[in-house]
Amino acid sequence: MTTTDVSTITEIQRSAPQRSSAQRQEGFIGWLMAAPAILLLFGFFILPFIMAFYFSFTNQRLISPNPTEWVGLRNFERLLSVNVLPLEPILDETTGAPLLDDEGNLTYPRVREFTRNNPDYPQYDGMQEWFAVTIGDTRQTILASDVVFMKSLVNVFYFVVVVVPVQSGLALLLAILVNQNFRGVNLFRTIYFIPVVVSMVIVSLLWRFIYDPANGLLNNMLSALTFGGFEPVDWLGNPSTSMPAILGMSIWQAVGFHMIIWLAGLQTIPGVLYEAAEVAGANNWQKFRYVTWPGLRNSYIFILITITIAAFGLFIQINEMTRGGPLDSTQTPIFQMMIRGYEKQDIAMGSAIAVVFFIIVVIVALVQRYLTRED
Repeated sequence: MTTTDVSTITEIQRSAPQRSSAQRQEGFIGWLMAAPAILLLFGFFILPFIMAFYFSFTNQRLISPNPTEWVGLRNFERLLSVNVLPLEPILDETTGAPLLDDEGNLTYPRVREFTRNNPDYPQYDGMQEWFAVTIGDTRQTILASDVVFMKSLVNVFYFVVVVVPVQSGLALLLAILVNQNFRGVNLFRTIYFIPVVVSMVIVSLLWRFIYDPANGLLNNMLSALTFGGFEPVDWLGNPSTSMPAILGMSIWQAVGFHMIIWLAGLQTIPGVLYEAAEVAGANNWQKFRYVTWPGLRNSYIFILITITIAAFGLFIQINEMTRGGPLDSTQTPIFQMMIRGYEKQDIAMGSAIAVVFFIIVVIVALVQRYLTRED
């Protein structure tokens, strides 16, 4: 080893502690700059969830003179308890044949006879009828301790199942249409994106006027197209149309955002791939299947996750347009959490809903992650 090599090694050894000290100082400065964001995340996200998790096992109320008590899993049992009550037809005491009502249908005992202080059926005490299915002559009645919460879960899953494919598919179609080189294409991109930058509260109020049964734009347009043959519909006041009406408005409002994401993905696909597909004799469908869709993998994973999270968080539309009605047809867990936690001041039940819903969303996210994993 030469003298030059020895001096070089010595110089490196002397400078190492200095670099280590500089790195520590740089790391400290980095943590110092990130501290405000970390404190905000802890104060507004992590700490509230920890408190909600704790309150879900208590009887905490927002304003109550009574001390908070630990109740264990009672709140979760009230939310999630489901049972099946089989009901046999009422028989005629003389003939033994089933009794029929005025319309010729079988008659069954009233559900409340089994759910209201009946010592013979303690497992049904305090439960309510959710829905019923008739199998043969037996009516299988599904009971739930909290029917409204069960309806809210069904409603939000229905919303997610419809919104995710329809909104993402429509956004992809729009992205393909505006991913063309023609005059005025930027104008169309802007028009499709405008609803995204408008507040959801404003959009909800606007569409409430559009859905108005008396003077709403939608009823007037349908009546004009059918030359007066269309009967006006109370879109938000009918249980069969209220959720589809909110679905349509939600898709219209957010489709432009996901169109932009699809468009960004389309513009990252090299044009040489399409040229090679043309040389190979591929038609438009084959180009989309073997070139476009594989090139959009990262885009559709991101869109799938964002649409799903936004759909599960359905709240503003419900709060501004229907308040969960009519007949609980538009109830959602987030809306129920707000109603019980603040309007009814039942922090314990609101926290229990938050915990249950959080677990459901995490499970859905893990399933999505598994289905979209790398092969």
